[in-house]
Amino acid sequence: MTTTIASPMTLPCGVTLPNRLAKAALTEGLSDGQNRATEAHQRLYRAWSEGGAGLVITGNVQVDRRYLERPGNIAIDNNGGEEALAALAHAGTVGGNQLWMQLSHAGRQTIRYLNAEPVGPSAVPVKLPGGAFGKPRALSESDIEGVIERFVRAAAVAQQTGFTGVQLHAAHGYLLSEFLSPKANLRSDQWGGSLENRARLLLTLVREIRTRVGPAFPICVKLNSADFQKGGFSHEDSQQVAQWLQEAGVDLLEISGGTYEQLSFFGTGAEGDKAPAKAQSTLAREAYFLDYAERLRQVCRIPLMVTGGFRSLAGMNQALAEDALDLIGLGRPMCVQTDLPKRLLAGQCTEAPRYEERLNIGPGVLGPASSINRIRNFNHMYAQGWYCVQLLRIGRGQAPDPAMGPLRGMMGYLRNEWRGVRALQDR
Repeated sequence: MTTTIASPMTLPCGVTLPNRLAKAALTEGLSDGQNRATEAHQRLYRAWSEGGAGLVITGNVQVDRRYLERPGNIAIDNNGGEEALAALAHAGTVGGNQLWMQLSHAGRQTIRYLNAEPVGPSAVPVKLPGGAFGKPRALSESDIEGVIERFVRAAAVAQQTGFTGVQLHAAHGYLLSEFLSPKANLRSDQWGGSLENRARLLLTLVREIRTRVGPAFPICVKLNSADFQKGGFSHEDSQQVAQWLQEAGVDLLEISGGTYEQLSFFGTGAEGDKAPAKAQSTLAREAYFLDYAERLRQVCRIPLMVTGGFRSLAGMNQALAEDALDLIGLGRPMCVQTDLPKRLLAGQCTEAPRYEERLNIGPGVLGPASSINRIRNFNHMYAQGWYCVQLLRIGRGQAPDPAMGPLRGMMGYLRNEWRGVRALQDR
């Protein structure tokens, strides 16, 4: 029987997803000054739950309030808020979908205005123009044990408050991704050096969390297909880690790629390892990381989710029918059209909106001839700001505004960020 987006999917742990569409993790920026969930989260996640996706994954929930990706992150760090998390979990599952909490630690990619001294596996700073991130302090052995405890405790809180699974964010240059990277991880102890040692933290977390939550609670990992930097985490490294994750009992692997130093997860090009974003076969089949997923299938049968680039129903169904992956991740289109999965499943539309093309922002706008990273980053900041403001509107009970211009979106995003910074300073 041919697999389509409407086909149910049973995970290794026994949980069944009602269809093959997933709302991928999107940073929300809606927490209060104590980094707790709010009523705005409930509105947003109720809309996504009612939108028809079989799986909804939250934006990154931080396990340490000192190291945030942005001021509006939810955090689980002895800051209370369990009742608010339970209310979010209830709202986010009204549609009968799975709701998984993405657990993360920003590591050295903690914005400087939140913490001037972030942490990482080694004291290797993020190489970005403008000095957005401070020089990190290398984590000690006891610090690493503390990180493990924080992740495990957060997973237990997720389960206790009604979330139906967790995803560990080990991509995009955040802490778990940093440990995997030989460029960011220069350690010579059991946590660095060989790939086995660099993967030790991630694999330890999977085992410890499994022990805490039991065999029937889904555990997912978001993993880079590569960092797309010369000397960084490679395709071959990723394939080996994926095999180890399968042996550890992970239920789903979401494939992504890149870091803030190389924005391949937004579909830009890259130096070093070749990013798949501009490959002809990838453009023909839309998804940025589908080529890699197909290669991974040759060495590993862990269920796969690919996010980034999927827009047409035909492309989604073709990828599923060819067994290139198991789950289609939808991200930015669902910042505006929260019921996109329901529309696709009902045959009411055959393609997701391509807002970035009309607005001249985001992936694909700067062609391969552009090699100035600063311009690329500026372009992606406009895209991030515009999409984030749509989530803020939904959280406030307003309708998304697809007619909003990119400059207005960026200004609204920045205003919200500074309000969040002031709220954290006042706590």
